[in-house]
Amino acid sequence: MRQAGRYLPEYRALRNKHGFMDMCKTPELAVEVTLQPVRRFELDAAIIFSDILLPLEPMGIEVAFAEGDGPAIRTPIRTKADVDRLRPIAPEDDMSFLMEALRATRSALAGKVPLIGFSGAPFTLASYAIEGGGSKNFVLAKSMMLAEPAIFQRLMEALTDMVVGYLNAQVASGAQALQVFDSWVGALSAQDYASFVLPHMKRLFAQVNHSVPVIHFGVGAFHLLPLLAEAGGDVIGVDWRTPLDEAWRIIGGTRAIQGNLDPVDLFAPPSAVEARVTDVLSRAAGRPGHIFNLGHGVLPGTPPEAVALVVDTVHDRSRRA
Repeated sequence: MRQAGRYLPEYRALRNKHGFMDMCKTPELAVEVTLQPVRRFELDAAIIFSDILLPLEPMGIEVAFAEGDGPAIRTPIRTKADVDRLRPIAPEDDMSFLMEALRATRSALAGKVPLIGFSGAPFTLASYAIEGGGSKNFVLAKSMMLAEPAIFQRLMEALTDMVVGYLNAQVASGAQALQVFDSWVGALSAQDYASFVLPHMKRLFAQVNHSVPVIHFGVGAFHLLPLLAEAGGDVIGVDWRTPLDEAWRIIGGTRAIQGNLDPVDLFAPPSAVEARVTDVLSRAAGRPGHIFNLGHGVLPGTPPEAVALVVDTVHDRSRRA
């Protein structure tokens, strides 16, 4: 979950010299940032450095990253004409910098750990595109969904087409697992998810390349877990709001699960960090199919030594089990 970032001093050193978009779009820099946490910690996988909004650009949606303000959509989607002007993308060409970074990172890892590629999910991407950035209440996105359902569905179809092609291109470029991030899906009721999102997610997971494992992760989505499991994914990621054993019971014990330490726990004293890690592992109870992870991304200001403690504790407890 967002392994590199503002919490690593080596990342900040690079960030002081380069803009965020430049780092994403310069393969050598993206490779370096991807490898930084793997060098520092005994992690079991690497996740490519990128951003979920980048493939919106070749579709015709202008994205900007303002320091301290987060991403902003300069050409938001509000009308049928806005949806009609969206272009399909050719990932190998339009996202060539990412594909090159994947190939170079896979080579640099030399089999040490697998490499994960990722994409935002259609609803999360649609929310950004409609709202013009992040949102607390998603008034514009939900209003389009309810007042102009045909326009909303056309947008979701276009984004689903893009995500499928984008993820499959990542596999062709060396990704050994995929993760689909639905960061805003927790804002939806189960009824609205079933009506407006589930059909698109089912199509996404039916068409994505399953020669590699695919992780399906939603934030704040406890009430949606049965629907997320129905939508698809070899692994269901869960955030920290739900005990792991309860989440696993809901999605079904035969499905693999990823999660779910609260990222804020890494700011606690070492004894408390160890206790929280142990609690997550005890809820997994040694069953196969658990990928230990945070319940969302590493927060800015997280002490790197706390990340190391989590990794070492997981490995130590797992070896004993």
